[in-house]
Amino acid sequence: MQWRTETARTLHSRLADVLGDKAAKALGNLGLFTVDDLMHHLPRRYLSGTQTTDLSEVRIGEHVAIVARLAGLERHEDASAHRRPGHDRGRLEAVLTDGGTRITATFFGRFRLLDYWERQLNLGVKGIFVGKVGEFRGQLQVSHPDFVMLDAGGNIVGRASETREAMARQVSRSGLVGIYPASAKLPTWQIGECAEIVLDGLRVLADSLPGSVVEAEALPGLFEALDAIHRPQSEGGVAAGLRRLKFEEALALQLTMAYRRRARADHAAPPIAGRPDGLLAAFDRQLPFALTPGQLQVAADIASDMARPTPMQRLLQGEVGAGKTVVALRAMLAAVDAGHQAVLLAPTEVLAAQHTATIRALMGDLVNGGTLGAPQLATRLVTLTGSMSAIARRHALDAIASGEAGLIVGTHALLYDVKYARLGLVVIDEQHRFGVEQRAVLTDGDPRPHVLVMTATPIPRSVAMTVFGDLETSTLADVPAGRGDVATTVVGLREHPAWLDRAWQRVREEVAAGRQVFIVCPRISAKDEDVLPDEGSPGPSASAVELEAELAAGPLSGLRLGLLHGRLTTPEKDEAMGRFAAGDIDVLVCTTVIEVGIDVPNASMMVVMNADRFGISQLHQLRGRIGRGAHTGVCLLVTGAEAGSRAAERLRAVASTRDGFQLAEFDLAVRREGDVLGADQSGGRSTLRLLRALDDADLIAHAREVAEALVASDPSCEDPRLADLVAGVEQQSDWLERS
Repeated sequence: MQWRTETARTLHSRLADVLGDKAAKALGNLGLFTVDDLMHHLPRRYLSGTQTTDLSEVRIGEHVAIVARLAGLERHEDASAHRRPGHDRGRLEAVLTDGGTRITATFFGRFRLLDYWERQLNLGVKGIFVGKVGEFRGQLQVSHPDFVMLDAGGNIVGRASETREAMARQVSRSGLVGIYPASAKLPTWQIGECAEIVLDGLRVLADSLPGSVVEAEALPGLFEALDAIHRPQSEGGVAAGLRRLKFEEALALQLTMAYRRRARADHAAPPIAGRPDGLLAAFDRQLPFALTPGQLQVAADIASDMARPTPMQRLLQGEVGAGKTVVALRAMLAAVDAGHQAVLLAPTEVLAAQHTATIRALMGDLVNGGTLGAPQLATRLVTLTGSMSAIARRHALDAIASGEAGLIVGTHALLYDVKYARLGLVVIDEQHRFGVEQRAVLTDGDPRPHVLVMTATPIPRSVAMTVFGDLETSTLADVPAGRGDVATTVVGLREHPAWLDRAWQRVREEVAAGRQVFIVCPRISAKDEDVLPDEGSPGPSASAVELEAELAAGPLSGLRLGLLHGRLTTPEKDEAMGRFAAGDIDVLVCTTVIEVGIDVPNASMMVVMNADRFGISQLHQLRGRIGRGAHTGVCLLVTGAEAGSRAAERLRAVASTRDGFQLAEFDLAVRREGDVLGADQSGGRSTLRLLRALDDADLIAHAREVAEALVASDPSCEDPRLADLVAGVEQQSDWLERS
């Protein structure tokens, strides 16, 4: 990539050219390869010699830097060491405390080395100790930590050894020392030294933001911000520097989104206007239920977008069961009314089949176009999937190419070797399951089709602004009338092992009442090697194949059990789902293949085995498969997780509310952006470097306003500083390529 400013070229210099190959190799192991990488590798916190670390927060396996008081020294020597030449070895244990919790710093070596450590430790009342936390005889321990001793005022006392000179310099400079994410081979002090060397070469660094923005936002200059963070003089300086870097990151992201939104105006799309006497009107007249106010409002927004001669790019998100499919179908029918084709792209064949069945059930004869007795307005619905026979595929392709098929539903098969007659609208369900290039097959072209993206995964506003900022967002929060409530209970097997027997009894009661049950497992078979073993977790198998056999021979014997998982052939999956939907199966033992799109109103109960192995969003999606009819739903989350663990906290959160947006906020706070979005959706790890979408929502919203004003004044991105900001985002963010 060619950078347009000296600032960008300097920041993107290789660390090997600045620090040498040895240091660059060590930093490369932390994923740091350029000056910019190192400058944005910020301390996770700052220590002051006048403060004491809360040792209760220290965890085994962590690399820590702690400030603690020296509570005592204890020396242990082998009784026979003095009588055996060359065996004068022992250990020195320094007991550190924060006034409550204690941790031991242990040093091993020969007597003269222990004498040295003992003299150094006795020089001060407190110290800064850096090392990896382990455990010995049930007590926390740090072996051979680097350290400096401090007096009561937080000042260094004594002379640090040569290997700890960097540590001493950083402490003595201002009393504040940054603690970087580090490794055993590259401790925080060495990273700080590298950062200081790099900073010395950036003193003439030009700013990467326009001066008007720096002034209007009262920001420090770029070099001043970096210097305040890596060579801290005060907590206020650190905060100002961090705000500057976060604002720049937010602005770069929002500029990229704003220019993408503007670029869409350069592409043509077929204007699609409503018809009072068309297929959509006929569909509305025969709907057996009334649309909710939320559905009507979102439908109006979509209709307004599609009436324009530029491509619609809209995200439709909604709670499980909020009625997104009906809204999307109405948009598809409007496209057919205007003489165009509409495609619904689903990520799995099971979901594609479900969409097809739903559309046929809602439309009746209106999708029997070309057949005897069909209404004159009727169109034809075609499904295309990878498992179809060659003859069926050829017939479907012919109907699509001729334009006979106005409505098209399918999977990835729609992306390859398909010729469309006049594509006007593409609806993508759960778009994060499709790659950038795959989506482009349908959404590129001239004119471009309108695009409606659907997701049942609630997305917090802050994430929508960052990841879906190039899309207009519509939200369906209200659930159609007639849906039953769902009560969720955590079944903790460690505390209440007998509750599982009651769970199976409850399943029998639900079936006896004429209803049906899902039992969801985290894996297909116990033979799978791509998942961790149960490691002695209480309870039955967490594998669908084995559990179905156990239940059939045990607590659920006599009931009609079925099995559904991803390794079955498409006909086998269709048969299992068809029998369950028809009521021929009482209990369906399955994996997450039923996570989205499955609609069986008579299914009123779900048991999720080893629920702690699922994420919050996934559990919310799974739970949405029940309570879709008038019956009250029951969801049991079976877990062997320890009470008080993070896994147990997640399950309690799911049990406490059915509000998907509230759960999404909780999930975001716990797992951060990259995990919440998932590897496919985020294009790998989250490209957010310093920003946290939840914590920095207000900053991101403000940056969006600033970005829109900048784009309005410079629509062609002539300012090289703006161009470099956008280039930096696009270089690392494949997930932005959405249209």
